[in-house]
Amino acid sequence: MKIPFEKEDRRKYYELLDKVFDSHFWSEGDMLLTFEQNFEKYITIPCVAVSNGGAGLLAVYEYINVKGKDVIVPANTFWATSAAAKRAGANIIYADCNKYDLCISYEDIKRKVTKNTKAVVVVHIGGHISFDIEQISSFCKERDIILIEDCAHAHGAKYKGKTPGSWGLAGVYSFYATKTMPVGEGGIVCSMDSKFIEWLKCYRNYGKEVQAGQVSYQIVNGFNFRMNEFTAALGIIQLERLPKILQWKRDLASKYDQVFKNRVFFPENMESGYYKYIVFGYNLREETGKVFNSTDFGHEIEKIQASVPNSYWIANHHRCVPIWYGWKNEHLEINELEQSLIH
Repeated sequence: MKIPFEKEDRRKYYELLDKVFDSHFWSEGDMLLTFEQNFEKYITIPCVAVSNGGAGLLAVYEYINVKGKDVIVPANTFWATSAAAKRAGANIIYADCNKYDLCISYEDIKRKVTKNTKAVVVVHIGGHISFDIEQISSFCKERDIILIEDCAHAHGAKYKGKTPGSWGLAGVYSFYATKTMPVGEGGIVCSMDSKFIEWLKCYRNYGKEVQAGQVSYQIVNGFNFRMNEFTAALGIIQLERLPKILQWKRDLASKYDQVFKNRVFFPENMESGYYKYIVFGYNLREETGKVFNSTDFGHEIEKIQASVPNSYWIANHHRCVPIWYGWKNEHLEINELEQSLIH
């Protein structure tokens, strides 16, 4: 996979770098503030930037204090979702996914909730929002369980006009190099909870709070999860490019929709950011690999048992058609695409 970055975008980025150098602030400066404000405007939820998505998840887990409590996470996700919870002292309970959206199953959540359940984590898999998100959100509110959204795949997605991170206490985005909005490293945490937002600003900087030039340490377990100015500057440019990237992906997806009949079908009023284009049962000539293999499952890594039959079915039956921005064959007509991709 290549990461296209056009000459004009490089020029804009270099201009921002000049501003960083001229400012003499390489961390905790205006670029970070601008990036946070721009992303907040894009998703319409207050944001705090952090060093990476995993750090964002860890921050949420530590804020709600999951130590000794159960946190339900999907088996079908990247290890970071579980690893951050374990680092915060949680007991991980692995839940199954749905075959229709690859996201955590509402029905299996209900089966696995106990009196010790502190939080449920929904991972918006593949670029779209969990089809069960409204049911899961309502269930968690009724049971006084905290809902967390892992939005690492979901840049640009919407459901009924709402962006990822709108349903839980917090949503955590990743800007790792393979994402729809790649920055190399970095993350953003979004939340409508102003108390949490202010806590996170302190937590990401060793627990420091600076007021009127005076430094005090408000959070003992705070650490360095800051995003530097150079990364924030690239984030500003990549966010400007995101609509173009999303349109490119959606145009290609509309062609794929005419080729692939066995695929993920979205409900009404849902838009995907197309981190992946997921199909079932095809022998592809070219693909971008699976979303997750069974070897990625958290309980496999931990070498423990988990009843997650749908997750194994998904791992064995799905494939991902190339949809990364800049893919060489995106210009082909429908019949040519089909011939180039399917054996």
